[in-house]
Amino acid sequence: MSIKNYKVNKTYQEINAKIQKGDVVVVTAEEIIDIVKDQGPVEAARHVDVVTTGTFAPMCSSGAFINFGHSIPTLKASKVWLNNVPAYAGIAAVDCYIGATEPCEDDPLNKVWPGEFNYGGGHVIQDLVSGKKIHLKATGYGTSCYPNKMIEKEIDVATVPQATLCNPRNGYQNYNCAINTTNKTIYTYMGTLRPKISNANYCSAGQLSPLFNDPYYKTIGLGTRIFLGGGEGYVTWHGTQHNPSVNRSEKGIPLSPAGTLWVMGDLKNMSPRWIVGMSIQGYGCSLAVGLGVPIPLLNEEIARYTAISDEDIFTQVIDYGNDYPNGISKSYGRVSYAELKSGSIKINGDDVSTVPLSSVVRAREIAETLKKWIMDGEFSLGVPQFTLP
Repeated sequence: MSIKNYKVNKTYQEINAKIQKGDVVVVTAEEIIDIVKDQGPVEAARHVDVVTTGTFAPMCSSGAFINFGHSIPTLKASKVWLNNVPAYAGIAAVDCYIGATEPCEDDPLNKVWPGEFNYGGGHVIQDLVSGKKIHLKATGYGTSCYPNKMIEKEIDVATVPQATLCNPRNGYQNYNCAINTTNKTIYTYMGTLRPKISNANYCSAGQLSPLFNDPYYKTIGLGTRIFLGGGEGYVTWHGTQHNPSVNRSEKGIPLSPAGTLWVMGDLKNMSPRWIVGMSIQGYGCSLAVGLGVPIPLLNEEIARYTAISDEDIFTQVIDYGNDYPNGISKSYGRVSYAELKSGSIKINGDDVSTVPLSSVVRAREIAETLKKWIMDGEFSLGVPQFTLP
């Protein structure tokens, strides 16, 4: 359908003007489902301006750029540790990047199986957001302009010149449901999987999740303003492993992992409620990130997409015990998020308990918070310079 054939045509500027005037209509991704069902997509698009989404889950491809300020004498850091967690220093004199999955320097890892991974990059980032003091150690090789070779000092988020959350891959559009067909317990980034298909783990907020509500990325792109970690952030590119060319349902929903978002925001304005360091037994450290994207209802097509429900969203059941680590492409079936959220699914005729790694309760809170920000005139829509491919 070409744009000139739409019965409803709104612009970002028109919706932002309504936000400023205080007469914008905002609903959550759960609320829009019944509105479209009762009124149809045209009337829904005519009366609703923005749909808010949310997700809160482990997002391993996350991290933070930190400028920790110059010392006297000056130093060009070649190695940096934050609370004994290595950070990458090959950027500039006093810039570093700490990744969420970087373990503590002296962590025994999986030498004592399964490892606990009690502290790592994700925990450092949460401690920073919490306002806690972080011990910084930096070493260098000495130059004429940067003669110092080592510094140690305490830093915190309020006193460092800059602290920017920069997550190369967040908000995965669909993901596998993980099982274990082997005879032993395994420990994965999808959590602990008991032997002989004794549990099935999944990680998505389903109908609340951002990219399920805009499956073809018609409103999401470079410059989209989002809820990120309790503050304001932006989509700055498509994320790593972005793969829109997967099989989709008749309603456009990917049937396997597809799109991803590269997001950034000011760590100084975020909250430890929405930036949470994680320890995943036997696997490693990570970071749980709260993320919410507003979807402007520019026309009835977008309204139709946002009306997607858990019954319409399907994913694949994948064996992480044998198939996944050996690169074997095999599905043990297709299940809906309604089935997954019910607490059990059928695999080979047997009932299998399901375990969510994401929090629907927190996702709902993000969508409601973003809704309030917009209705109160505190958050306007960012106009994407171009949408995702």
